[in-house]
Amino acid sequence: MDRIYLDNAATTPVDPRVIKAMEAYFFGSFGNASSPHRFGQEALKALEDARQTIAASIAAKPSEIIFNSGATEGNNHALFGVARAQKDKGKHIIISSIEHHSVLEPAECLGRDGYRLTYIGVDAEGRLDPQRIKEALSKDTVLIAVIHASNEIGTLQPVAEIGKIARAAGVPFLVDATQTVGHEPVNVKVLNADLLSFSAHKFYGPKGMGALYVREKTPLSPYLYGGDQERSRRASTQNVAGAVGMAEALQICIGQMDEERSSQTAMRDRLLTQLPSLIDGVKVNGHPLQRLANNAHFSFEGVDGEALLMSLDMAGFAASMGSACTSGAMEASHVLRSIGLPDELAFGSLRISLGRFNKESDIEYLLEKLPEIIRSLRI
Repeated sequence: MDRIYLDNAATTPVDPRVIKAMEAYFFGSFGNASSPHRFGQEALKALEDARQTIAASIAAKPSEIIFNSGATEGNNHALFGVARAQKDKGKHIIISSIEHHSVLEPAECLGRDGYRLTYIGVDAEGRLDPQRIKEALSKDTVLIAVIHASNEIGTLQPVAEIGKIARAAGVPFLVDATQTVGHEPVNVKVLNADLLSFSAHKFYGPKGMGALYVREKTPLSPYLYGGDQERSRRASTQNVAGAVGMAEALQICIGQMDEERSSQTAMRDRLLTQLPSLIDGVKVNGHPLQRLANNAHFSFEGVDGEALLMSLDMAGFAASMGSACTSGAMEASHVLRSIGLPDELAFGSLRISLGRFNKESDIEYLLEKLPEIIRSLRI
């Protein structure tokens, strides 16, 4: 039985061109980038070339890029680093109610340490109102954090407008761009971002590799100690092969972005329009227009989401209910609750996230099989 992968928001396969670009840094040029000999210098050059490529892709300077293990680390670094660097200014943090857990949980940790947290809700389509963030600002606000696009329902946020508000107030602004870098145009200047996190494995690069953009003069304490790597902001032997792979993956994505967005939007829209006509009791979640090109999210009445995923898996499809990071949780998604879904619908949700290697025939087969599976689960 052929398997069809429709969970690209969780992770993507590594593009073969990326693997080829990385190979030399596992064998011939495998040195530690901090070593002074030729092996180390070759590795250092590759690392800095990758940093230049990645910085240019988001309109940043190379010195503003901190390599790390991924967006979870980047978000943790941003929250704890900005809070610690501004401990004398205040203890107020503003975040949206639909943030990824890698933002929510560090914020909650800071809350236990005496920080005041303000959660900004979203509308029924998952969109933030920038005015509500402006109204929540106070003189002791030290950080605003907003996800660029929901990893669950795919809704894009008015990040540039929120960034203008943050910039005018002199408050650092963190954008979690895990779902958008490599898939949507991301320019840190246009977004008015002071910090921006992203992961290579979301755009056909290697797992365990990511970056945090930090605008010059943004207050940020180091996250890992024990070395002077990454301008003394993140100690640890640098993952040269990972950085090379990340840069190659991002270059490929930017070169193919228009084509991929067009093809994925067509497949997405086919799902969004045809599934409700084929299945009774289905709700489409997320904004109808301001959403990721590769995201289609549904809730089905009278269906258990976990049973649905298992049935889809048995039929050869890989999909998810929402965030892979919380797939083992037994409570309803905080994102779906934030848009007003009752638990019954939240537990009966399905996220289809498309990728580079999906074809129209995958969608055709899903449209054939999914209604059958839903009917069988409702018996």
